[in-house]
Amino acid sequence: MVDVDVPRPAAGQVTIDVAYAGVNFADVMYRRGTVPLALPLTPGIEVSGRIRAVGEGVDHLAPGQPVAALTIVDAGGYAEVVAVDARLVAPLPSEDDDLLMTAAGTPSNTTTAVMALTRAGRLVPGEVILVHAAASGLGSQIGQVAAALKPQQVIGTVGHPDKTDAARAFGYDTVLLRDQWLQDPAAAPRPDLVIDPVGGPARAAGLDALGPDGRLVVIGNASDSAEFSVGTNDLFFTSRTVAGFSLGAISAAHPERAGDALRHAVHLVVSGEVRVDVNTVLPLDQTVEAHRRVESGATTGKTVLAVGRS
Repeated sequence: MVDVDVPRPAAGQVTIDVAYAGVNFADVMYRRGTVPLALPLTPGIEVSGRIRAVGEGVDHLAPGQPVAALTIVDAGGYAEVVAVDARLVAPLPSEDDDLLMTAAGTPSNTTTAVMALTRAGRLVPGEVILVHAAASGLGSQIGQVAAALKPQQVIGTVGHPDKTDAARAFGYDTVLLRDQWLQDPAAAPRPDLVIDPVGGPARAAGLDALGPDGRLVVIGNASDSAEFSVGTNDLFFTSRTVAGFSLGAISAAHPERAGDALRHAVHLVVSGEVRVDVNTVLPLDQTVEAHRRVESGATTGKTVLAVGRS
């Protein structure tokens, strides 16, 4: 914990007094050095709070307005004040504390679910989806958003039996132990779309499980496994697709697209169509413990840090 200067908004930015900051596996990957980054870095890719100040050219947001925001481009969410591109901000209907807590867990995972399923995954009604790490914060959102898109079946895999009931509550029709599925992929219907934040053997098996026109969308590497290579001729012969989706890359290159998806995600949560379960709230000075829990794979639902809230 250090004291730094309070940021001021540049043109096109706003600053936010942070109420809560979401904790994500992406933060763990940053800390591990998996992603090349300029140091020093303040982690934190999503926040909720109140607009502190607006920069030149920002006329759709105002000081004092409650918001959720994606701080993923430059990070910085684990702080009392953060500056962010105004296009990556979503207004909230109130400053209710429960809403702010939930909203802090929405920008990264729910927005990723929307974009990974509809853009990278090209999901259409009637298809079968298989999602690894179904009880995680991200998996909980993918299952619910997927169910709203009218698939034939949404299948989830989990790493531990204790997580089976939690995954079922997030919209999954069928939940399997990941090791069980790896040993017998035929235990579930052939998927049209596999969403994989885990990597390692799950990634290879996910690709093998696909038929023609099947898509594997890679959205993480929670197992910290070695790189998995795919032959492009094999993809051509089998008519399968492997796509990567990085919310950070999209937010940096196309903030308007990410912002539209963010505001859609916030609408889904505020309207009650998608539920964000914040199961762990820790103060900012317990960030190490928050990372330990997320990294261990022991958590279900969402973990957030209380920054401007006690």
